[in-house]
Amino acid sequence: MSKPAAPLKGRAARLARLMPSTGPSTAARTPFVLLVVLLLGGGLITLLLLNSALNEGSFRLSELKRDTTELTDEQQALQRDVDSRSQPGALEKRARELGMVPGGNPAFLNPDGTVRGNPTEATAPPPSPSPTPSPSTSAGPEDPAAGPSASGPSGSPSASGSVSATTPDPAAAPSAENSPPPTSPGR
Repeated sequence: MSKPAAPLKGRAARLARLMPSTGPSTAARTPFVLLVVLLLGGGLITLLLLNSALNEGSFRLSELKRDTTELTDEQQALQRDVDSRSQPGALEKRARELGMVPGGNPAFLNPDGTVRGNPTEATAPPPSPSPTPSPSTSAGPEDPAAGPSASGPSGSPSASGSVSATTPDPAAAPSAENSPPPTSPGR
C-alpha cells in the first residue's frame, strides 16, 4: 500500500538529524482532548439544567392554569348566585320574609310644597296558603310563626305617609339566607 520512506540524502538528512523524530505524540493531544471533553460535558450539563428549568416552568404554568380555571368556575357560580338573588321574584320573596309589604299609591311633593296624588296606607296582602305545622307539634317561643306578630302589620302611618311593617324577630330570622351557600373549590 504505502511505500516505506526512502532514506533522506544530503541537506534533508542533516536537518532530520537535528529535529527529533516525528512519531505519534500523545503529549500534544491530551490537552486538546481534555478541552473537547470538558466543553461537551459542560454543554450537556447546561442543556440538562436548561431543560429542567423549562420543565419546572411548564409545571408551574399548568398549575396556574388549573387554579385560574377553578377560580373562574367559582366566580361564575357566585355570579349565578347573585343573578338568581337579583331577580324580581327572589327579591319580592326575600322582602316578604323580612316583613316588608308592597307600597300603596305614592304621593309627590310639588316644588311649591303642595301634595300631588292621594297617598294610601300600605297593607299586607292576605297570606298565601303555606304548609301549616301539624297540631301535634307544639309551637315554642322560638317559632316565629306562632307569635301574634306574624299575623300582619301593626304600624300606623308615619309623617312621610309610609307604614312601618312588623319587624321580624332577629333571633328567629335565619342567618343562612344572608350569606351565599359555600362553593366547592374544584371540580
